[in-house]
Amino acid sequence: MDAFSYLSVLISIILGLAVTQVLQGFRGLMLARAHVRTYLPALVWAVLVLVIAAEEWWSMYGLRVRPTSDWTFPDFAFVLLQTVPVYLLAGLVLPDVGSDRDVDLRDHYYAHHRWFFLLLVLLILISIARVRAFIGAWPVPLDLGF
Repeated sequence: MDAFSYLSVLISIILGLAVTQVLQGFRGLMLARAHVRTYLPALVWAVLVLVIAAEEWWSMYGLRVRPTSDWTFPDFAFVLLQTVPVYLLAGLVLPDVGSDRDVDLRDHYYAHHRWFFLLLVLLILISIARVRAFIGAWPVPLDLGF
């Protein structure tokens, strides 16, 4: 097994847990739909977090061409650091839903929006720094825009 295959397992687990968090949130909302007051921006952000997790997993595949001898623990820690905000975003975007209480997605959104957007900015900064550190150049405008 090469270094990338070995190291990518932990990254995949963390991103898989992030996807699970969001999907469980949707499942909880569906099961408690009689007690849920929906709010479109919260649902849109939940879908966006799924897209971000998938895009990050896909972008990590580009690291497979990095020579095995170039991988150090700080390099791996830097890549691993990028998955942490994604997992935390997934945990914040939708509330934990119980069948015995009402859920207001608008209240949840505004209760956590500062942390959510702070984590989103942190994710973008880590992503830009990773590209700069690993490639030696700033991200191209299209990648930066995404």
